[in-house]
Amino acid sequence: MNPAAPLVLDSPHSGHDFPSDFGAIVTETQLRESEDCYVDELYAAARELGVPLLAATFPRTYLDPNRNAGDIDLELIEGTWPWEYRPSGKARIGKSLIWRTLEDGRPIYGRRLAPEAVRRRIERCHTPYHGSLQELLETAVRKSGRVYHINCHSMRCVAGKQSEDGAGSVRPDFVIGDRDGTTCEPRFTELARETLAGMGYRVTVNDPYKGVELIRAYSDPKAGRHSLQIEINKRLYMDEKTLAKTAGFAGLQKNLGELLKVLVKSL
Repeated sequence: MNPAAPLVLDSPHSGHDFPSDFGAIVTETQLRESEDCYVDELYAAARELGVPLLAATFPRTYLDPNRNAGDIDLELIEGTWPWEYRPSGKARIGKSLIWRTLEDGRPIYGRRLAPEAVRRRIERCHTPYHGSLQELLETAVRKSGRVYHINCHSMRCVAGKQSEDGAGSVRPDFVIGDRDGTTCEPRFTELARETLAGMGYRVTVNDPYKGVELIRAYSDPKAGRHSLQIEINKRLYMDEKTLAKTAGFAGLQKNLGELLKVLVKSL
């Protein structure tokens, strides 16, 4: 795609095609509790606007592309990990590159994983996803000399046991993250916040989410590379127990389309 504006979206956690070698001891339904359900659909207006949207097809619990490839949970590895090791601290809550636990703390596996099996997941899922995103970003930079990247997510209405903001914490409608102003120019962050707030949503910035690997790795505001994470509260558009869309889905989808139009126009 030849983007109409230097804007790129990615949805790393909306996939639910379960690989045959997953080997989880919990059900697919339980594994989907942590999925960013329908987030790629919520931003459907991107296609109409000529804005590329990359979406993962594999589940985040199988491999989380919003982690560095070296962010390995050694507690989950059988024997010694022989490749790059770059821990982020997420292993403490079971959410590094390969998730060890569900949100409520239940183990996903009944065994440790062989290093070679994890390496295959990286080569099959992580490397292609990051490569595709980099290609989209570079295409925009070649055309416009700059790029604005939105990393798209959704979040539980109330924090679970394994959440960093503390179990039971009630979350706002939207959380915008720019890693405390380090990944995106303030103007763009504020435009996104102001637009959503103007629609009547409760919006916070960098609280409780600041953004993780995908906006850290590909941002350099001084070089015209801006990355922003947007988290949407699931209660706005779906039933968290059944994973079904609710009546709010269409209205939210329309509002996100308006947000994209505002952002594209500003570029």
